[in-house]
Amino acid sequence: MSDGPDPVMTRITAAIERSRGGDAPGAAAEFDALWADVGEDGDAFHRCVLAHYAADVQPDAAAELAWDLRALAAAAAITDERAQAFHSTLRVQGFYPSLHLNLAEDYRKLGDSARAREHLGLARQRLHHLDGAAAGYGDTIRTALDRIERALDEQPR
Repeated sequence: MSDGPDPVMTRITAAIERSRGGDAPGAAAEFDALWADVGEDGDAFHRCVLAHYAADVQPDAAAELAWDLRALAAAAAITDERAQAFHSTLRVQGFYPSLHLNLAEDYRKLGDSARAREHLGLARQRLHHLDGAAAGYGDTIRTALDRIERALDEQPR
């Protein structure tokens, strides 16, 4: 996964694997510990990736939104050079469709259709940054955006 050793990313990856293995509470605890170590002013790449995945293991939509907002804020401080220090193919602009997708889903869950649609639009505006992404990744994001849009269309007004 990495072009070079990065102990923080190794820990983040382990927490991601723990969540994928079904231990969301354990992964959430690991993400919390990592956040305490990295800190609010720590490396923006670490903060973005950590928050992006920590959001997925939160017990409620409000907590998920808080983590996703942290991920978006951190992304604004990442340079391509920093992202590429982890993996040579990464481009920061390619993070935004997924970050906005997650925010759209958070706001949908919380019943804020206007903000959900705003983030759907922001994600769609940046989809072209996924043109060179790994096979199928762009399609996965597009499919998820369409699913959220359909869910918003079906919500009572």
